[in-house]
Amino acid sequence: REQSFITLLKRVREVCLDAYAHQEVPFERVVEELHPDRNSNHAPLFRVLFALQNTPTHELALADLKLAVLEPENPAARFDLALEVSETNTGELDCRLTFDADLFAAATIARMADYFINVLSAVTADPQQPISTINFLRDEERRQLLFDWNRTHADFPNTRCIHELFEHQAALTPEATAVVCATESLSYRKLNERANQWAHRLRSLGAGPEKLVGITAERSMEMIVGILAILKAGAAYVPLSPDTPPERLEQMLTDAGIELLLTQEQLKEQLPASESRQNPETITSADNLAYLIYTSGSTGRPKAVEVTHRNLVHSTTARFVYYDEPVRSFMLVSPFFFDSSVAGIFWTLCQGGKLVLPPKNFERDFTAFATLLEAEQVSHLLCLPMVHSLLLGQASHNQLKNLRTVIVAGEPCPPELPNRHFEALPHASLFNEYGPTEGTVWATVYKCAPHERATTVPIGSPVPNVQTYVLDESLQPVPVGVVGELYIGGEGVARGYRNHAASTAGRFVPHPFASTKGARLYATGDLARYLPDGELEFLGRRDQQIKVRGFRIELGEIEAVLTTHPLVREAVVVKHESRTVAYLTAIGPTEDLREFLQERLPEYMIPSQFVLLDAMPLGPNGKVDRKALPAPDASRPALRSAYAAPQTRLEQTIAEVWQEFLQLDTVGVNDSFFELGGHSLLLVLVHETLQQRLEREVAIADLFKFPTVRALARHLSGSSPKQEESSLNRRRAGERQAALKGRNFMKKGN
Repeated sequence: REQSFITLLKRVREVCLDAYAHQEVPFERVVEELHPDRNSNHAPLFRVLFALQNTPTHELALADLKLAVLEPENPAARFDLALEVSETNTGELDCRLTFDADLFAAATIARMADYFINVLSAVTADPQQPISTINFLRDEERRQLLFDWNRTHADFPNTRCIHELFEHQAALTPEATAVVCATESLSYRKLNERANQWAHRLRSLGAGPEKLVGITAERSMEMIVGILAILKAGAAYVPLSPDTPPERLEQMLTDAGIELLLTQEQLKEQLPASESRQNPETITSADNLAYLIYTSGSTGRPKAVEVTHRNLVHSTTARFVYYDEPVRSFMLVSPFFFDSSVAGIFWTLCQGGKLVLPPKNFERDFTAFATLLEAEQVSHLLCLPMVHSLLLGQASHNQLKNLRTVIVAGEPCPPELPNRHFEALPHASLFNEYGPTEGTVWATVYKCAPHERATTVPIGSPVPNVQTYVLDESLQPVPVGVVGELYIGGEGVARGYRNHAASTAGRFVPHPFASTKGARLYATGDLARYLPDGELEFLGRRDQQIKVRGFRIELGEIEAVLTTHPLVREAVVVKHESRTVAYLTAIGPTEDLREFLQERLPEYMIPSQFVLLDAMPLGPNGKVDRKALPAPDASRPALRSAYAAPQTRLEQTIAEVWQEFLQLDTVGVNDSFFELGGHSLLLVLVHETLQQRLEREVAIADLFKFPTVRALARHLSGSSPKQEESSLNRRRAGERQAALKGRNFMKKGN
């Protein structure tokens, strides 16, 4: 791309002259030699044609006969796109674009013609300019892409810290309910006072600006108190899942340099009355860290995104500006170590709403979850599209009658979901949000409308004080409809990655279009394009990063951990349809791979299927050719338990339902649903189908308690088996406690 146009022109000339040396070879012979995939919908060798007709023409004159060339008004398209150029007798070039109307809109082709003319004008004016600098956009279109669609300025308190916004709200509505969890509730005054007491205690132990305090807790009152306390103490909080495998937990604690750690058990304790309940003096600035959230890292180790108070205040107050409906009651379904929890916690507590915390594993019983939505009169819900789809299928209209704002995020929104939503909830707005952790939760949003017929749901336009750009490899804007990488600028761009200077420099790049010194863009790695109305459409990734149930996963991290197994030589992990599949070459049996990974990675990162190969397919460059990897078959994966066929009709029915949802040919009676690649949200769908097939009520909790076909069948038939609990889970719990021991400040004699 850095070569000049004139150099490229010379290369094209050489290639064409070399090709003309073989112009006598029959076309049929070329097709025969190449064996292209034959399809009646398109030409076998190419779909785009450029033809230059510059053979001199002579007028043909016959006695008493007049001849003229007639061009068809609507020629049939033989190719997807064809540009035919004819040189006239006067030396002019006559250009004709023919296109397949099933693939292109006339407006798109008209824009292409304009771009072609602009390119010709640019290169004739300066043939020596690098290809990457050729500007084929019209000035008005460039201005629209870079500036008009990014006019998002809105005033916000950019010098304040997030806990100050909460303290202000607590002073305004001290007796209003702030948090509800099961049978407990706290008013804004009580929540503020409890957080203040812990903040004073933390500050006495050394917490302060740029210091990190870890917090590990389930969704609970203590979790909210702890987060606010850490912020009020002047430190930044680092959320750590209680279910994190010990080895990964140790990596995170060491990487972050955490010296203070709050646990749920500690936060339940009542501090002495002598500990002040007054707001601590704010000693942080807007540019200090507010929180650190770990994401999957391509090097095999998790990496942490550093988010400042200014980032967080922007992200929170932008919701006040964009969403018309204020939060009355918000259901927090995201785990607090997942960045969308930030949206729910601070949007609600800084706007005076009620934050509702559902019980752990709420997805195991959507009926109870829907009942909670009704009981707490929840007005706002932010969740995965899959969760909202399940809710629409299992909750009654009455249970969802209080919903006014539903936001789906974390993964692409299925095109059929908006219509399902408005059929069930015509009174509630539906929004599709997009945003990476590095952009502080959200960067764009799209308001869905009833009766949309699009094949995809756009991710919308930038939120207040955020700019978005679709750029090429030279950081130049691409035209409407053209795919490029999505970049994010503005107030949401985080500080960077902790202890990863090279990654920070590679992804947080200087802003080429900003007038503010030091402004940066975040390169998301996501592919997108602008639609004609300025909305953005998400089109996937340019690298090996994927999302599973909203969790961001770098496939390279799974590969790196797999290759630490003593018997694994090579590992490649890909996403196949909705599943992650690990391809391996090994020097011995690998039946323990799932358990090996469970000890090192969170559950959502465990591949659904393992495929053992004799050798990896390689491309011409010697690297693994991922496209040449065989499609995973539907055979039962290798497990520790030997295959045992279902014996009873009940076992057969359960096994058949599992086979259907797990896309497997066979399922044995001793096979665990989760070891076969299942997960909790999929089990909800299994539950619904199983009840229909068995024509009886089945408690969804029983599917989790009895995860094998035999155990579940015995339970349903009244044999009352003991609940199955893996020794792995018990061992991991003990190892987790060992990893936390010594970092827990309450156990240091304080």
